[in-house]
Amino acid sequence: MTRRRPLSQTLEPTRTPSPRTPGAARRHQVSDFTALTAKVQEAGLMRRAYGYYWAKLIGLTVAGLALIAVFVVVGDSWWHLVTAAVLAVLLTQVAFVGHDAAHRQIFVSGKWNEWVSLIVINLYAGMGLGWWQRKHNKHHAAPNKAGADPDVEPGVLAYTPEDIAARKHPVTRWLGRKQGWFFWPLLLLEGVNLHVQGLKRALGRDEVVKRRGVEIAFITVRLVGYVTLVFLVLSPGKAAAFIGLQLAIFGLYMGLSFAPNHIGMPMVAPDVKIDFLRRQVLMSRNISGGRAVDTFMGGLNFQVEHHLFPSMARPNLRKVAPMVREYCDQLGVRYTETTLVQSYRAVGTYLNQVGRGGLDVWACPLAVQYRV
Repeated sequence: MTRRRPLSQTLEPTRTPSPRTPGAARRHQVSDFTALTAKVQEAGLMRRAYGYYWAKLIGLTVAGLALIAVFVVVGDSWWHLVTAAVLAVLLTQVAFVGHDAAHRQIFVSGKWNEWVSLIVINLYAGMGLGWWQRKHNKHHAAPNKAGADPDVEPGVLAYTPEDIAARKHPVTRWLGRKQGWFFWPLLLLEGVNLHVQGLKRALGRDEVVKRRGVEIAFITVRLVGYVTLVFLVLSPGKAAAFIGLQLAIFGLYMGLSFAPNHIGMPMVAPDVKIDFLRRQVLMSRNISGGRAVDTFMGGLNFQVEHHLFPSMARPNLRKVAPMVREYCDQLGVRYTETTLVQSYRAVGTYLNQVGRGGLDVWACPLAVQYRV
């Protein structure tokens, strides 16, 4: 297992590359991923996992209907705060399946994947597919690259010292210096943010949404139906507490699943180009653990493999991981894997270091080799 080195050493090459002309180097780097892809396909790991995903789709649907039945039968009770927590976990698992469908992991047919993602993300989870998918595709194309990856755009959080320096108000600068601590409670608001951003994109006219009418219809049915049912069964105070708790736990769970993937991994300067394999491996972090971790994180614990093969069915990510790890070792490409607790510690430490301006995220010897 390869552990992370100190942040000041990120992306330091583990071996000295042999001198090549730029064209020869690029061809060699492309062939690195081509060779790995051939091995993966030969092992049959790009095959679909229909049984796994049908069991997920049917099981989550039945679980959701059963939870609704329990909610109605029990009636106006504070015990439904437990139901709210269960619903939040269930909806996060639903979102994981929507993520897989959007990546075309479930079916060969693009249309089948698209409609499953619309049903699961819009109708079941009440979020916007168009907004998330566009953002997520950009992230996959250039993880942790400033100016290209929307996940590291400056906003509430700052991912580079330059982002902190650009803040003019002393309060926002102070918050930035402590952002590694504020990050975790902020996740309690992420559920609200995900719903708001999806609605804004679906209802807005500034950007093209492929199936805008379908998205609006599905989201409206889901959100209006959800709020109506909750207020019909529960008194106003209990209903507000139910919705608030469900959104808070949903946002926290989503954040705890996605944050370890890239935060604290090397940032890439805007003028740096890196070949596909190294771009995906060096900027991603895997989380070690057994099947329980796979379930908790929806397969996102195999972030390296997911970024290399985004259309690979989730069950195959665990199978391909040893192959990818061994291949990266042969190439001298750092493969990062930590425990879940260590990853959360790395996220908080990185954000605080950036906030204090004490981290040069561009100090990257390997990146300099690719600077154009």
